[in-house]
Amino acid sequence: MFKKEKDPSLGCSIILPLYNEEESIYELHERLHSVLQSTGLIYEIIYIDDGSTDRSAEMVEALYQKHGDIKFIQFRRNYGKSAALSAGFKAARGQYVITMDADLQDDPAEIPALIAKLEAGYDLVSGWKKVRRDPLSKRLASRIYNFFTSVFSGIRLHDFNCGLKAYRHQVIKSIDVYGEMHRYLPVMAFKDGFRVTEIPVRHHPRKYGKSKYGAARFLRGAFDLITITFLTRYKKRPLHLFGLIGALSVVLGCAVLIVLTIQRIFYQIYLSNRPILFLGVLMVIVGIQFISIGLLGEMITAQRQESDHYSVKRTLGI
Repeated sequence: MFKKEKDPSLGCSIILPLYNEEESIYELHERLHSVLQSTGLIYEIIYIDDGSTDRSAEMVEALYQKHGDIKFIQFRRNYGKSAALSAGFKAARGQYVITMDADLQDDPAEIPALIAKLEAGYDLVSGWKKVRRDPLSKRLASRIYNFFTSVFSGIRLHDFNCGLKAYRHQVIKSIDVYGEMHRYLPVMAFKDGFRVTEIPVRHHPRKYGKSKYGAARFLRGAFDLITITFLTRYKKRPLHLFGLIGALSVVLGCAVLIVLTIQRIFYQIYLSNRPILFLGVLMVIVGIQFISIGLLGEMITAQRQESDHYSVKRTLGI
């Protein structure tokens, strides 16, 4: 469906996931058009409508009819930002790929600085909302989230969740985006050996509507952090994790049982009233189960086929 190869004549692809952003689309496009023309690059703008229920799709279609630099992907329902970015990455043909939110909080004027950083030799440049125009509760939660992500991922960034990012074409074709893993794109790129950095960017107060994300996203983000830590370290070798846990459990369980056996044979200590006996047996059983899970994981890894989990209603210009 999508053109997957880079077009050497196309300098830049802009990917804009949107969900019910009808008030900001025209203003955003005009500002984008002005900034991109000043770069001198040949560009394309890819809108991905993530199942909007307002007039967003109609407005993007009107832009498509008017401008030749527009591509449009419309989902049948709301799948989330990761699915929208995945579809945009598959459609993008530019040497450089810029992602940004469509709510006007990200400033298109930052695009030349992001591209300049790519041209300096980096593969992924993440925006850092150093002065963030959001409520205090959101800023505090973001600081905690970014701190723990830095600690567990091994890459030091101030703002993993900023929607304004720039990628070389090779990066977006090398990483898989699914679930809600869009927050961890810099982590995945870093683990694949790409050079990742960040630069401060302007962040504006929300001009129209309200945020589409609630407090639940921070809990989901915590689970996703566990997932990405596991995938980046043990995706290709799950037995190394589950086998280690299982082996430790089996060894400790066997040690308990050996001690109890010695006590029963040589010291005539009865085991019928010793709860530790059940603990030893349980540890052996659980350990064997962990090892089995690791082996099953190895089998699944060997046969795993990546698949896309979104249904496209229509496309324009793709």
